[in-house]
Amino acid sequence: MAKQKTLHDAFYETLKDVYYAEKQSVKALKKSAKAAEHDELRQAFETHAEESAQQVERLTQVFEIIGKPARAKTCEAMQGIVSEMEEDLEDFEDSPAADAVLAACAQAVEHYEIARYGTLKTWASQLGYAEAATLLDETLQEEKKTDALLSKIAESINTAGTPEDAEPSKGKAKKAA
Repeated sequence: MAKQKTLHDAFYETLKDVYYAEKQSVKALKKSAKAAEHDELRQAFETHAEESAQQVERLTQVFEIIGKPARAKTCEAMQGIVSEMEEDLEDFEDSPAADAVLAACAQAVEHYEIARYGTLKTWASQLGYAEAATLLDETLQEEKKTDALLSKIAESINTAGTPEDAEPSKGKAKKAA
């Protein structure tokens, strides 16, 4: 009979998944920074790429805490998000909406990471890995902060690419003539 999987197994597998995802995120952020036209967006990508490199180091510490080797496991979700980002970069390259699309793609990455880090932090606490939970929470807070910054930046760039004759709705429906 096969060994029954435990929460510890789930924690380790998810940790390997996030380790892969974070490494892919560093590459995607560097590529996004090069593609961004908006200075504040470019700076946000550059800053978070550096932060993500530190997050990879934190993950290495978590592997050490649980006594397992730091290994990556291919993260299908991150591969899909990055693939979609590359496709969008190509489709919207040189368009007025390019930066808005970049910001949206980056937020997809952040939302995935927020979900994973939140889960890992909870599981680390449940498994008695208090130090790991603290490290994971530090990263979780950075991811949330980056997501909020991207939302703020997106508000200022999302109007780019809107046809000039299209008035943004103010929440009021026009009456039919």
